[in-house]
Amino acid sequence: MAKKVSLLIMATFYVIAGINHFVHPLSYFVLIPPYFPFPDKINMVAGFGEILFACLLFLPETRKAGSFGIVVLLILFIPAHIYMIQKGGCMSLNLCVPVWVAWVRLFPLQFILIAWARWYAK
Repeated sequence: MAKKVSLLIMATFYVIAGINHFVHPLSYFVLIPPYFPFPDKINMVAGFGEILFACLLFLPETRKAGSFGIVVLLILFIPAHIYMIQKGGCMSLNLCVPVWVAWVRLFPLQFILIAWARWYAK
């Protein structure tokens, strides 16, 4: 039962996060390192991916693919976390966290999220 509740929480989180990429795109643009071209396209693909892979989690037949997709996205998001650390945690006036929070987002949070998503691939 706990695994099903956890799955529902995770899938809902990624659907909401994915929608947020389209509702508040500027808050994501500042997270994309400047050496990546086309931040608007990256943001759209990330948002679409989060929604798609979250929806795949809801069906047992596609859960493994959804889990794998989320793991890939989380790995692809690592440069954004590193960039936030490099910027000292302040990405804009609206997004400024203590640098230790930026570190926690990368270690251990990102890896906990990866492990959580992998849990549903089994």
